[in-house]
Amino acid sequence: MKSKIWLSSPHMGGTEEQFVKEAFETNWIAPLGPNVNGFEKDLELFLGNDCHVAALSSGTAGLHLGLVLLGVKAGDEVICQSMTFSATANPITYVGATPVFVDSEKDTWNMSPVLLEEAIKDRIEKGKKPKAIIPVHLYGMPAKMTAISVVAKHYGIPVLEDAAEALGSSIDGQKCGTFGDISVLSFNGNKIITTSGGGALVSRNEDVVKDARFLATQARDEAPHYEHSKIGYNYRMSNLCAGVGRGQMDVLAKRIAKRREIYDRYHERYHGKKGVRFLEEPYWYFSNRWLTTILIDSAEAGFTREDLRLAFEKENIESRPLWKPMHLQPVFKEYPFYGDGTSEGLFQNGLCLPSGSNLSDDDMERIFKVMDEVMG
Repeated sequence: MKSKIWLSSPHMGGTEEQFVKEAFETNWIAPLGPNVNGFEKDLELFLGNDCHVAALSSGTAGLHLGLVLLGVKAGDEVICQSMTFSATANPITYVGATPVFVDSEKDTWNMSPVLLEEAIKDRIEKGKKPKAIIPVHLYGMPAKMTAISVVAKHYGIPVLEDAAEALGSSIDGQKCGTFGDISVLSFNGNKIITTSGGGALVSRNEDVVKDARFLATQARDEAPHYEHSKIGYNYRMSNLCAGVGRGQMDVLAKRIAKRREIYDRYHERYHGKKGVRFLEEPYWYFSNRWLTTILIDSAEAGFTREDLRLAFEKENIESRPLWKPMHLQPVFKEYPFYGDGTSEGLFQNGLCLPSGSNLSDDDMERIFKVMDEVMG
């Protein structure tokens, strides 16, 4: 059987092992330690904008803590982008709140500011002003944060920014992960850099980040014994995982450049093919191109998204349909949704192409061979 070509696999840079080895040599195997502090500082320097960072066990943990810190409680409502991974929506249910899903717009495939305002107005009319808004930067493409922020500010609703897929992406120079009142990053194994598993909570408000660290370490009060006045969580990143992260930060710029190069190779070869469309960067936007994605209009192209996916699968090449919107998921189908069909169409016709920064030229030629054969 031919070797597997993955959609987006971990890519080590070489120095990760040094940081992890140091943790072993100094016996910093406990959940916290110098690597955690160092990784947080590295992220703060990269993001800029006077941000503060708490390194956590996952991006999902960050979203959960973000909702807790924003005061979202049982019975509240939270507006959430429908087209996303379930980890964006699941934490809303952790706090007993109700997700209200909003459809995408066609330029970035992210939350529609127009439908966002429509949803807010309707929820207010129904006596339920939302307590938070969760936009997502899909596949590294920034959402329309300027417009979303204007709407959020007008109605006095905080923004919890899900930047899990967008480390290194920016709008007019401002990094994704710095737009929200609270923002969240992910370092899962398939992300642009990884800590094996891990995430981070980001805010310009230092007190918010201090509170996140407190809650993430079981909310232990200062005392010689174990004293607790609040419910806490076991959400901090380990010193070993943070060591991997510190090594990954050394090569983040290279990883972003490589992902963009891979996108350019796909775009140059297949842009203009009948019925095939790429997600283009709007003016002033910079995408890390975490995953390269295409839309296939089967009526024009003469083949479907599934035709291409199955052809890849036959050759042991991983590809994946775009995220199935949350409002179409069985677990969330009963919740409110405000949309115009955009995300449903994207899901039906869209495919994520292999995009890992460790793809070789030979890997790309295998991928191109399949695409050429299907596209004719």
